[in-house]
Amino acid sequence: RRNGALMELVQAGRGQEVVEEVKRLTLEGKTVRPNPALFALAVCTQHSDAPAKQAAFRALQELCKAPGQLFTFIQYKKELKDGLCCGMWGRGLRRAVSDWYNGQDALSLAHTVTRCKHRAGWSHQDLFRLSHMKPANDAIALISKYVTKGWKVVQETYAEKENSEELLKVFAYLEAVEKAKHSTDEQEVVHLIEEYRLEREQILTNHLKSKEVWKALLKEMPVAALMRHLGKMTADKVLVPGSPEVAAVCERIQDEQALTKAKTHPFSVLVASENYKRGHGKRGKLKWEPNRDIVHALDSAFCKSLSNVEPTGKRFVVGVDVSVSLSSLALGSSVSTVAVAAAMSMVIARSEPGAEVLIFSEGSMVPCVISEDTSLIQVTAQLVQVLSGGTDCALPIQWASENDKTVDVFIIFTNNDTQFGSTNPAEALRTYRQKSGVFSKLIVCGMATNGLCVADPDDRGMLDVCGFDSRAVDVIRNFVLDVI
Repeated sequence: RRNGALMELVQAGRGQEVVEEVKRLTLEGKTVRPNPALFALAVCTQHSDAPAKQAAFRALQELCKAPGQLFTFIQYKKELKDGLCCGMWGRGLRRAVSDWYNGQDALSLAHTVTRCKHRAGWSHQDLFRLSHMKPANDAIALISKYVTKGWKVVQETYAEKENSEELLKVFAYLEAVEKAKHSTDEQEVVHLIEEYRLEREQILTNHLKSKEVWKALLKEMPVAALMRHLGKMTADKVLVPGSPEVAAVCERIQDEQALTKAKTHPFSVLVASENYKRGHGKRGKLKWEPNRDIVHALDSAFCKSLSNVEPTGKRFVVGVDVSVSLSSLALGSSVSTVAVAAAMSMVIARSEPGAEVLIFSEGSMVPCVISEDTSLIQVTAQLVQVLSGGTDCALPIQWASENDKTVDVFIIFTNNDTQFGSTNPAEALRTYRQKSGVFSKLIVCGMATNGLCVADPDDRGMLDVCGFDSRAVDVIRNFVLDVI
């Protein structure tokens, strides 16, 4: 079912257009997840349209940035081939996989094959073997031998030879990875991490029980990974109140340049912050006492990351329904619905000039005041009030119509099952469009529901969002910009 539309395009001779569109959306950062793009490429490689097939294989080098994505593509190929008589490892796939490995510099490839060894049922060893890869140079040949034959064979082959500088660097890096895997000396592992910049995925689970190992990993850990592991590091007493490690973490979390370089979205910071403040993991086994300095640093990082959000240039009205308490968790995340509504209201108000945020319930509407120096806590405080009345998602649209507001996008955040008031929101939007002459869009986010029926499925300008997570942020942006 899921490849029907794609196959229609490919069978109509438009396979190359499909590949180019998939490439454009992916490289411009407009895809929410990489998997659908990889699946589309896999579909294009299955067809007899030779130009489309070649284009899809060529795109693999650009679109598969991580080995996990390459493994996922291969698995899609396997699933599409199941039931067919022919094999999947034709010349085109073998060449594409070989080019993916040979297209990397040797040290990067050594890092790649030791950091993510397998996924989706495939490993580097499988791909090296099945693609019949011919290494592009001596350094990649060393890595190929390491992947297919193991470290012992590499040692026997290269340890006593006169090797080039590049070969020596690759050999030393792989040797460091192997030593870290087998060493029982905590200080040796710490030294290897610091000297060779080894990452958490390259370290054995036993070593990850060590405070000193975590302190070493902390120094080079990317901001996103750092935020994900704050709870564990606090629970394991790596981050102790008043320690140099806490000071270093707080400094890095609030580093505006690092946040910008990592393209950190405020909602991602919010998720990390809420997870940390909760004081326990998802299953409740890991527990910690949230560090006050780290909590403040995360709040500061949220505000600083607001500048990372690029404006869409659209005119927004955001409506937050407070007819019922916003105290539950949003489906799909561990963040409360009031935090989601407050954060997204701030993101839109700060990134879109002229955006208006309204707090409403049936028969009542008040503005939510958000200025340049308004904090997330202050916005949240405005949303925790519960106004009397039921849910009426048409109110913000009617307000805009009555006050002659020109609006491109209405976004409604609600914790209710969106019963209609006196007017269906879809009908209210059509009426507003006729009056204003603007093809306004309506997005209704039912943060705590797994089923919505507000949007007219035949109207490309309406969207229902069930639950809320970081991917919903991308979906909303792409919908606003007509990408989807």
